[in-house]
Order: sequence, then C-alpha cells, then structure tokens
Amino acid sequence: MRVIAGSARRLLLKTVEGMETRPTTDRIKETLFNIIQNDLYGCVFLDLFAGSGAIGIEALSRGAKRAVFIDNGNRQISCIRDNLRTTKLEEKAEVMASDVFSGLSFLSAKGRSFDFIFMDPPYDHMLEKQVLEALRDSSLVHEDTRIIVEASLNTDFSWAAPMGYQILRSKEYKTSKHVFLARKTKEPYL
Repeated sequence: MRVIAGSARRLLLKTVEGMETRPTTDRIKETLFNIIQNDLYGCVFLDLFAGSGAIGIEALSRGAKRAVFIDNGNRQISCIRDNLRTTKLEEKAEVMASDVFSGLSFLSAKGRSFDFIFMDPPYDHMLEKQVLEALRDSSLVHEDTRIIVEASLNTDFSWAAPMGYQILRSKEYKTSKHVFLARKTKEPYL
C-alpha cells in the first residue's frame, strides 16, 4: 500500500497485521480521491475507524489542511503514527486512541467541525448507521460537510433519508462501495 498522489506520493505505508482491518486497495483509494480531489485543498478531514490511516494520509498528501484519525486498537494507533512519520505529515495530524463514539463526543465538546468525514467501520454491524445517528445533530457536521462511508456491497442505506441525510453518490466496486452523504439541504455531488 502506498500514497497515490501529492506531497507524499509513492511512499509506502505500513498496514496492520491480522484480520481486524481491511486496507482500502490503492485502486479503490485512487478512485475515491479522483471523485473528491477538487474539494480537498485546505479542508479538515476526519478519518474514523482509521486502521493504518491511509485515507486520511492520502487527504493530507493531496492538500488537506488537517486530519484527525480515530481508532481504538493499539496496533492501529502505532501504525498510523509510523505512517505519519514516514510521510512527514505528523504536524498536520491528530491521532486519537479512542472508540469512535467517545472520539466524536470529545471533538464535538471542543467545537470542532469537518469538511470531510470518512468512515470504514467493520462490515455488516450497522456501525455506519450508529455513527450517522451520532453525527445527525452534531456541530462536527456543517452545511457543506461530505460524509463518505466505505461499506460492503449488501449494506442497505434506505434508513439514511428518514434520518435526515441525502445520498449524493454511490460508487460500487467488486466487494465494497463508497456512499457519499450530506445533510439533506445539499445539492447532489456528481
């Protein structure tokens, strides 16, 4: 796994050993960032269930101003910190060793907000729904925040609209998909 583009281009990233994480492949990561590239420069990025930190690091490499990484595994936190050192992006990053919900509560209490919120929770546990419930009335999400969920292909998002979210786009791959959401006031993002 490597950084695809930007200031840390081509640098190799460590991954977390074992079955606890599923690193996003370089090809899928490249597709994702081709979709959001034009809005990354100067943004504040939140990477939930961060694993190796590859998504947030890619955002920083491509011009994001800051990124916050949240994961609760010791090996994941160590891997994220190692990858930030390798890419020399430590100064733009904040790494939180916390479960996602405690991390969101802490960030909300600090009055933080984000332009992009990316999450790659364990598949088929409905954690994405729980996170979106936690974000629904949160100050972490502003009018232009884009939320991106990496999920299994069979994950149903029919609950998103009644919860107050609009699905802006969905991009399917062989075994997973990215679903782009925003609060309902947002125009479709193509």
